[in-house]
Amino acid sequence: MSWLRLYLDFVVFAFGAVIGSFLNVCVHRMPLEESIVTPPSHCPHCNERIRWVDNIPLVSYLALRGKCRHCGAKISPRYFLVELLTALLFLLMWLKLTEWDRPLVHGIYFLKAPIYWMVIAGLIVATFIDFEHYIIPNEITFGGLIVGLLLSAIYPPLMDADTIKSSLLRSLLGAVVGGLSLLTVAVVGKLIFRKEAMGMGDVKLLAAIGAFFGWQSTLFTILVSSLLGGMVGVVLVLGRRKGWESRIPYGPYIAFGAVLWMFCGHEIVNWYLSFIRG
Repeated sequence: MSWLRLYLDFVVFAFGAVIGSFLNVCVHRMPLEESIVTPPSHCPHCNERIRWVDNIPLVSYLALRGKCRHCGAKISPRYFLVELLTALLFLLMWLKLTEWDRPLVHGIYFLKAPIYWMVIAGLIVATFIDFEHYIIPNEITFGGLIVGLLLSAIYPPLMDADTIKSSLLRSLLGAVVGGLSLLTVAVVGKLIFRKEAMGMGDVKLLAAIGAFFGWQSTLFTILVSSLLGGMVGVVLVLGRRKGWESRIPYGPYIAFGAVLWMFCGHEIVNWYLSFIRG
């Protein structure tokens, strides 16, 4: 069983790296409103088509030392980072959702793994696009909202529910709570500061997260993202990398909070409740 486990873990890691390679295409092309299917992968500097041997996730970047084989132009480290991050998160989520000391049918949440991987992939794309362009495409936010609602109806265990009706209601409530929470912040912030305090992409992203994981996940994500974003903002200002009125992408911190919820959100909340109760 140990060899089978290692083999499957490796397959999941490799699969995550392959998906990460595709996510790089999404991060590069979606903000430019280009097709993510055609044309095939090519160097953005010389437009030479990238051969399959130079397009092996993780391996090719290291073998080519981060440069194009044809023109020698430097390839952004982001490509390697996205592939590695996706592979690691896919593997870690797989390890969390599998229990090999039980029969297979009970030891793995068969449908939860691909659903969680899909959410992770969407959050990674949203994060890196927001970092570079200060936007989150509707394909990620509206698309995620719709898919989250559909999956909650198709697969009630996603919402820890026993019936389709209960699952769908929890998903709808999560989307409403998530969207309205940040929408309120955006509206109030604009009234106070006389300028846009938060982008609508952030609002829609949190609504999509709520559609997948319920209203508790949105409150947890808001708390974590606010704390982390605030700390990073202060560090950037003190380091003179940003001014007090500089624009800082909030989507990556929402994504971090959502991923943290997926991995250990319930455990953190239970620990905190036990702590305050003494």
